[in-house]
Parts: sequence; structure tokens; C-alpha cells
Amino acid sequence: MNKAHEVQEVAFRGDALILVVDGQRHEFAISGISRKLAQASPEQRTGFVVSPSGYGIHWIDLDEDLSIDGLLGIKHHCPVPAARARR
Repeated sequence: MNKAHEVQEVAFRGDALILVVDGQRHEFAISGISRKLAQASPEQRTGFVVSPSGYGIHWIDLDEDLSIDGLLGIKHHCPVPAARARR
């Protein structure tokens, strides 16, 4: 299976989520991306798993999922089916 992203690090410092993805470091204000993570304890924040495909991060205890593409601002365009495009 091809991985969408290679997630090397997920860490928290203060009100920041630090991600190292595909060799690049990114920092996000937690309050700007997830109310659940912003209100979570430090222990809850560290209880995550990165999807094997590299698409996202899941916090089991918080029932929270974040898409790596969404965090990085990557947009995918879905092709319009041929029948719909002819209308």
C-alpha cells in the first residue's frame, strides 16, 4: 500500500500541535484546529495513532480525527462523471 504521507513526529508544546510530515515541520494552534484537542488533558493528547496509510491521526479516547491533507491545506479535486459533465 502506498502511503499518502510519512508522519515522522506528532507532538504538543503549549497550545501548539507540532507535526513533521514528509520531512517538513509544521506548527498549528490547537484551538484553531480542534475544540476536543484544545480541551484535552496532556495524557489524552498523547493517546493517538497515525493511520497506516498516512492519511490522518486518530485520538481514540477523544473520538477525534484529523486529516493530514486538511491540516496542510491540500485539496483534491474529484473528477466529474462523464454523464454529469455533458449536462
